[in-house]
Amino acid sequence: MFHMFVFGLCWWNLIGVFGDSVSLMEGDSVTLNTDLTEIHEDDDILWKFGAEKSQIAKIKIKKQIFCTSDVPDGRFRDRLKLDNQTGSLNITNITTEHTGLYELEISGAKKSLKTFSVSVYGEYKAGTGNVCSKMPMSCRVSNHEI
Repeated sequence: MFHMFVFGLCWWNLIGVFGDSVSLMEGDSVTLNTDLTEIHEDDDILWKFGAEKSQIAKIKIKKQIFCTSDVPDGRFRDRLKLDNQTGSLNITNITTEHTGLYELEISGAKKSLKTFSVSVYGEYKAGTGNVCSKMPMSCRVSNHEI
């Protein structure tokens, strides 16, 4: 049982080893980059969030669609900014509600998938209002070409 736990812990930590890592405090902004310099006419960009893979943003150049979505619970309301030149997604005033898996799908001449595992931590305040600890937000990236 102990060996399974250690194996699982090591495997979980390996997920982010091959990508970038960013540390921020709750309330900051983060940009999830597509690594594109420009979007081509035949490219479609789709951003999804969470285990449900809720669509939070999309770009369809041919149909001139550039939009973001709050998701049903409204957690992204007025927080998402989509770069219409690169397709990168900026999340402003980030909170612990934004912790989760972000998936970027680019379809066009070449199809690619990029995932961002975002963990957001804030300040924990005791009942007296004193700060007990500060924890960073981390962002891990993994790339996949399909």
